[in-house]
Amino acid sequence: METCVDGFPDDEFKAKVKESFNDGKELTSNALALIEKGSSLLSVLKGGSKRRLLEEEGEPAQAGPALDKDGIPEWVPDGERRVLKGGGFKSTLTPNVVVAKDGSGKFKTINEALAAMPKTYDGRYVIQVKEGVYEEYVTITKTMKNVTFLGDGSKKSIVTGKKSFADGITTFKTATFTAQGDGFMAIGMGFQNTAGAEKHQAVALLVQSDKSIFLNCKMDGFQDTLYAHSKAQFYRNCIISGTVDFIFGDAAAVFQNCILVLRRPMDNQQNIATAQGRADAREATGFVLQKCEFQAEAALRDSGRPPIRNYLGRPWRECSRTIVMESELPDFIDKAGYLPWNGDFGLKTLWYAEFGNTGPGANTAGRVSWPGFKKVISKADATKFTVENFLHAQPWIDPTGTPVKYDLFT
Repeated sequence: METCVDGFPDDEFKAKVKESFNDGKELTSNALALIEKGSSLLSVLKGGSKRRLLEEEGEPAQAGPALDKDGIPEWVPDGERRVLKGGGFKSTLTPNVVVAKDGSGKFKTINEALAAMPKTYDGRYVIQVKEGVYEEYVTITKTMKNVTFLGDGSKKSIVTGKKSFADGITTFKTATFTAQGDGFMAIGMGFQNTAGAEKHQAVALLVQSDKSIFLNCKMDGFQDTLYAHSKAQFYRNCIISGTVDFIFGDAAAVFQNCILVLRRPMDNQQNIATAQGRADAREATGFVLQKCEFQAEAALRDSGRPPIRNYLGRPWRECSRTIVMESELPDFIDKAGYLPWNGDFGLKTLWYAEFGNTGPGANTAGRVSWPGFKKVISKADATKFTVENFLHAQPWIDPTGTPVKYDLFT
């Protein structure tokens, strides 16, 4: 994938790697075409029938005298209430090891716990990360499969770093936390990159793990906060903050019931929530924002500073695909909705669409008129991008007990 090439420094070696990549790109494209045709045939043979699960309602009920029916205090702001709701999820996981900065666990650092992991284990390997700010750079390697990080809460168990592109490091290598091993899951964890807007690209979380799940987590940064690099990923009840392209990559990722917080970039910049990197129209990748909410950090609305324009996305690669559906779009979202990457790059080949959005920013009358922007799609088309149909995730989400809505909320 092209995002792999981005990990190399800008030199002659990178140019040669990219040339080799381009030589094989046509073969990959042809293979994708064959897979696409085979998948269509298989769908016909199966008759297209799929099981749907009963699921929680999309909206929280009115709060009672002290707690609402989901057990959430009535003083919690509406935005965070939706994240905290989480379908009544209660973790019953038994940790294999406990990491505690205060010394109350077996290890004081996350990397010590990872170094002591057995090479083989049955089922999931659960690492409980107790409350604390862990200043370390962590990689869940490819051999570490089905690892679960269980935190005490996204504002309590935090992994933080500050590497940035401005320090002479490639974007790929700025990540505070990298998940490579398939089946990775994080519950109640915080991931940070504190480099700041002036340091440009600075990744808090890089995900290459197939069938990975992030539940009740928080990703904080500025430019390039979350690098959803590749493979199938599911984010539920997460808070993701940033400025420029703060969710980017070429994964097949669904963000469900999440809050996207737009922060204050540098005065000469704009905020862009997504920069999806699909390079071939036959890739089964894309970003789906379903039942999400956009919020503005207080500094973003500072009347004493130049106004900042805020966009839903822009095309990082030619066939970039992003669908925003059933989400709340506030008035600070620019009426154009989307921003070009560079001139007319990808404007004919991208695939952007919206469905069932609400709020003052949901009016598509002033949206861009690019050939690749589909405006508001039909319910039948929107259904193609649900968790069930886009990720085919029931076999790997259900066993974890993660709350999920497999179809549309409306």
